[in-house]
Amino acid sequence: MYTLDFDITIGSHKLRSLSSVVIKCSVGNLANTAQITLPGMLHNKTLEVEDKIAVGDLVVIKLGYNAHINELPTEFSGYVESITTDENNIKINCVDEFCKFEKHIEDKIFMEVSVEELLKQTVTQIGNYTIKCNYDFCYDQFSIHNLSGAGLLLKIQQDTRANIWFHGNELHVHPHFTESGPKVIYDFAVNVEKADMSNNKQEKEKIFVIVEGNDDRGTTVTVTKGEQGGREINVRMEGVYQIPTLAARAEEELRIQESAECEGNLTGWLVPYVEPGYLAGIRDEDYPARNGTYYVIAVETSFSERGGVRKISFGKKLETN
Repeated sequence: MYTLDFDITIGSHKLRSLSSVVIKCSVGNLANTAQITLPGMLHNKTLEVEDKIAVGDLVVIKLGYNAHINELPTEFSGYVESITTDENNIKINCVDEFCKFEKHIEDKIFMEVSVEELLKQTVTQIGNYTIKCNYDFCYDQFSIHNLSGAGLLLKIQQDTRANIWFHGNELHVHPHFTESGPKVIYDFAVNVEKADMSNNKQEKEKIFVIVEGNDDRGTTVTVTKGEQGGREINVRMEGVYQIPTLAARAEEELRIQESAECEGNLTGWLVPYVEPGYLAGIRDEDYPARNGTYYVIAVETSFSERGGVRKISFGKKLETN
């Protein structure tokens, strides 16, 4: 017998009542978010939270089943970003560690610096974060001018197309589909409520990637990857002109574009626990073409008295069963 349970702490206040929670996590959105909705009235009295909850408070959300015998997994940790109210509800909007990166960082020009080293030299201005980076990308020149930590992460993501996300105090920066967690199993006969996996393409699309940079004399350096005559993707790089780096950027773009052939999603319940970056093994006796191992790029978890569900989005099919 499964009984829905929650354990949510905001600051020093533990919630006793709850209307719903929606948590959105992704390897590509920089920030994971949560929205906690409380009833405006409880036991015929207006629910007062102003003296208990404030913007900036630490938020820890645990959801699951049968808390009296199971340790509920932590679904989200972050901070209160805003609180809104209306006649019926109180909405508490939360953001993970990304919210700390609105702080501006010192202006500086870096020469021949890798993404990992760039972050190590700048993130210390914001807080004590561990950099988890396996992206071998180097800028010949990188200028920071009137830039926040959030702006820095956004620029790196736009330049490199890296997946960037937070896991607690760890800042992760990885090429697409390279950093994987545990594998969970979704069986259409057991733990799948619904699915939309109709976006899988049967024919591989031809793609031609053109990446341009400028060397220190202003000369344009161009690298191409893929098949000429295919759909053309143009990328312009600032502060990069070394051919190996431009070639790596072209390879990454080609890999990302090709992965779109295997997108799709499914909706299950709170078990199994899954995060972006996990691997999902799919079993479907009725449609064997779906079977395989997929890379999870995003998870949206919804929890209320009606139940708890997860919508899992896939970015790439890694293996076929």
